[in-house]
Amino acid sequence: MDYLQLATQYLESNLKGKYIHLDTILPLLESLKNHFEIIEIGNSVQSRPIHQVKIGSGKTKILMWSQMHGNESTTTKGLFDFFNFLKSNNEIANRIKSDYTLLCIPMLNPDGAFLYTRENANKVDLNRDAFDATQPEMQLLKQVYSDFKPDYCYNLHDQRTIFGTEGFNLPATVSFLSPAFDESRAFNEVRLKAIRIINKMNKTLQSYIPNQVGRFDDSYNINCTGDFFTTQKTPTILFEAGHFADDYGRDLVRKFIFIALLSSFHVSYENVIVDKDLDDYLNIPQNNKCFYDFIYKNVKIIDNNVEKIINFAAQYSEEIENGQLKFIAKIVNVNDLQKNSKGHIEYDCEEGLFYCKGSHFPIINEKASFVINNLTEFNNGVKNN
Repeated sequence: MDYLQLATQYLESNLKGKYIHLDTILPLLESLKNHFEIIEIGNSVQSRPIHQVKIGSGKTKILMWSQMHGNESTTTKGLFDFFNFLKSNNEIANRIKSDYTLLCIPMLNPDGAFLYTRENANKVDLNRDAFDATQPEMQLLKQVYSDFKPDYCYNLHDQRTIFGTEGFNLPATVSFLSPAFDESRAFNEVRLKAIRIINKMNKTLQSYIPNQVGRFDDSYNINCTGDFFTTQKTPTILFEAGHFADDYGRDLVRKFIFIALLSSFHVSYENVIVDKDLDDYLNIPQNNKCFYDFIYKNVKIIDNNVEKIINFAAQYSEEIENGQLKFIAKIVNVNDLQKNSKGHIEYDCEEGLFYCKGSHFPIINEKASFVINNLTEFNNGVKNN
């Protein structure tokens, strides 16, 4: 099966870039009502509606939710691409609909999505509210979980561009986790059920992004949604959409999320666990914080009247301006880079002298717009041609 061809064929063209909010998806939800059961199940802090999409009539029940963090929209795009596939008459789509019942919340945090923030309108991280459930969005998710009684949960997120795959130092384009159920982080039958599915998704993705699938940290926190549902004895899978070269809008990475979702249904959900499953899972390289968006090497600076040759790094800050998402490159590290640090974009400045706003020293949190040797200009992180 050519998964990438399917991901391209069923891509939802009305969803582009990273700023995906409720107004973006409402027309799509309306059109999907001809194919699936779609209802409003509650409201956010600011009274925006939250919807669920119910697909299929099979025995195995899977609950999925996306944009728990409002500024993490890649999995939402991948989910709508998957909806497009499931509404087709593709033989595999029909089998999924007959074997499974899917309950999907494509935007759990519509206020955060509109504001382009990780938190909800009360400035609470919903993924740290699972046990206490102080927020209406988390109360809603827990009610849906209680009523639906899923056999599995898919917790869909994005991760920052800083993550690579340990041992390979390639971008962690997709990462997975079977969350812990207690502080020991031991592996019980519940975690192993999720691991079997992760292994299948990883095996499939290796054909498209070799060595760019990571394993997310499994530190335990009962207030984290995946950890909480795992303690309730429901196998839960964390999906993290990460970076791929030159894909800051994550319109290619969404295809790998589609591939992961589709391939997850090509594994038996029966309770057959073998020792090799855990070995395969633990062999997925861990996420490693090793990347910056930009690294500038061999830069001459003047520090207290002393010339030095250093490396420094910049990272994009994502900000909404006039309803548009802007990527603002800001200096984040000066001469304190680890040996394994890599830049998604790297420049060798060949010992040229740094200059910005009357200074020969890069300042943390300043925009990465500067000149080298009064000749080479860098604007918003990027070297001018």
